[in-house]
Amino acid sequence: MSTGKKAVLLILLIVLADQILKFWVKTHMVIGEERSLFGDWGLIHFIENNGMAFGMEIGGKTGKIILSLFRIAAITAIGWFLHSLIKKETYTGLILAVSAILAGAVGNLLDSAFYGMIFSESYSQPALLFPPEGGYSSFLMGRVVDMFYFPVIHTSWPDWSPFRAGESFVFFRPVFNIADSAITCGVFAIILFQKKMFRDLE
Repeated sequence: MSTGKKAVLLILLIVLADQILKFWVKTHMVIGEERSLFGDWGLIHFIENNGMAFGMEIGGKTGKIILSLFRIAAITAIGWFLHSLIKKETYTGLILAVSAILAGAVGNLLDSAFYGMIFSESYSQPALLFPPEGGYSSFLMGRVVDMFYFPVIHTSWPDWSPFRAGESFVFFRPVFNIADSAITCGVFAIILFQKKMFRDLE
């Protein structure tokens, strides 16, 4: 199988896995509901956010539009970069890492672009797909579905700490999805193996 086909296959697998899980969570759970994966430190915890990876946000409707347009521009740029890497027949690891980043960006864009149009709200009952009254929002105004939560460490900041003394501390607090994971893994792979990955581009 050619490197280009491997890249396309990886992108399709990540996007499909991401969307299938998000559809399942939306249609089977309500916001705030939890289901155990690994005891109390590995959970499916359903939340939605208006913003970036791991729940970070840009406030307001304008911020939402800016973020969605940025996602589209980023996907276009990453796609062009990936295409150029494949044409140059560069290191396969770099091509697959960039493919994972692209797939993650596409996965989260699909949520914000279309979920508001095709799903009902998820607050009091699991969402309906294509509800008769229409979705909960409009194009590019949907919320990203997150579900993986790994609160491995529950403790408190020490009383002598210069900040947040005595407050509770949870690691790892962010809730994320498969798309976020793909982006993170792709970025870390490039950072860790950059000498090998960019050797052919020198």
